[in-house]
Amino acid sequence: MDQEHSKTYAHFQDIDWNGWEAAELATIIFIVRDDQILLIRKKRGLGAGKINGPGGRLDPGETLAACAARELEEELLVKPVHEPVHRGQLLFQFTDGYSLHVHVFTATEILGEPTETEEAIPLWTPLSAIPYHEMWADDKLWLPMLLEGKPFKGRFLFQDDALLGWEFDPV
Repeated sequence: MDQEHSKTYAHFQDIDWNGWEAAELATIIFIVRDDQILLIRKKRGLGAGKINGPGGRLDPGETLAACAARELEEELLVKPVHEPVHRGQLLFQFTDGYSLHVHVFTATEILGEPTETEEAIPLWTPLSAIPYHEMWADDKLWLPMLLEGKPFKGRFLFQDDALLGWEFDPV
């Protein structure tokens, strides 16, 4: 990691978001259909134990949409029928210096039945019962925007699991 990507921050207002670049690019995808959303309980990696959407880091030469589709297939053994739709961006800075730029996607139809893997347990969840208390603290801020079809771009500072600050840019 270069020096800019490993810079540590104690306060949200200390971050120059205009010049900020993430150490890693990633995607997350949510399947939304019939008043339900497909979530996962992560079994390993960043956020292990938490409920989230399937996702992961971008491979060299891969498009963001292809990454979202690949991660869905790797984590739940299903494929989106159509190319995933880009809905928003999440910029994460952690106080330990780690940073991540996540592109958020949705799809409505999948091929196959979501299946537990070494990475994730699938959870079809009613939209009225999303378990925000078991998710990252930022999810309750932007996931409702995604479900309403509103584009979003959020910036967040975390210390481990604790959300220290955030703001949204107009889109």
